[in-house]
Amino acid sequence: MDLSVFLIQLLNSLQYGLLLYLVAMGLTLIFGIMGVINLAHGSFYMIGAYMAYALAPLVGGNFFLTLLVGLVLAVILGYLLEWAFFSFLYDREHLQQVLMTYGLILVFEEVRSLLVGDDVYGVSVPDILSGSIALGDVMTYPVYRLFVSAVCLLLALGMYLVFTRTRLGMMIRAGSVNREMVQSLGIDIKFLYRVVFAAGVAIAAFAGMISAPVSSIYPGMGNQVLIICFVVVVIGGIGSIRGAFFAALLIGLVDTFGKVLLPEASGVLVYVLMALILLWKPNGLFKAG
Repeated sequence: MDLSVFLIQLLNSLQYGLLLYLVAMGLTLIFGIMGVINLAHGSFYMIGAYMAYALAPLVGGNFFLTLLVGLVLAVILGYLLEWAFFSFLYDREHLQQVLMTYGLILVFEEVRSLLVGDDVYGVSVPDILSGSIALGDVMTYPVYRLFVSAVCLLLALGMYLVFTRTRLGMMIRAGSVNREMVQSLGIDIKFLYRVVFAAGVAIAAFAGMISAPVSSIYPGMGNQVLIICFVVVVIGGIGSIRGAFFAALLIGLVDTFGKVLLPEASGVLVYVLMALILLWKPNGLFKAG
């Protein structure tokens, strides 16, 4: 493997890991902080991708306006879902949470089929980001993929600062440890959890929207990303934003280079990595927070 090929695969692994982190960050917020096993989280990623496809003609094909409108709709969807469904799951057994959220997967898939059908779709890369940069004499790398990585990094940094350096983040972390104490201080924990859930849904949907131009949009795409996101959460440590970040980057490296160097075993390398890390640190790489 020469230097230019190695650099391309490194950039691919970074982009994949950062996209994975965006989806997994919403999952670790809902699962680790709110205590709900949300099997429907991958569907929010799928919804985001389909919104990127469906909203584009309605806003004149402006990709950035599509992202903005889709993000607003995702926040509204998350807020309403928490109010209508998830607010009743906090004190329920995990089996009830699993059954409820699995039912939501079926509902989302059926609604998607009724609205846009079961065909495979694609989203065009915006013209301003459609170029490539040279890597060596013959290799090039798409500018849009670099844009995706940069946006993911900025969003990851922003979310980390919110949860570790702001009063809102302090209230959310306190609410995950002792809900009754936070309520006794006069904080509306129900509204706080609603905001957290809406943020988790919006982040996953945003990941789906920005990934749409570099991958196909197809039925059931959320189910595949859900499994790997649970692996990210487990490796990083349940409820750990920082852990999810490092775990997603690690999985991105293992998966990308595994497909290049060990294609026959690439399908199991991520799960072998998870097993080895859990043997070393059974609670994941980092503590919650």
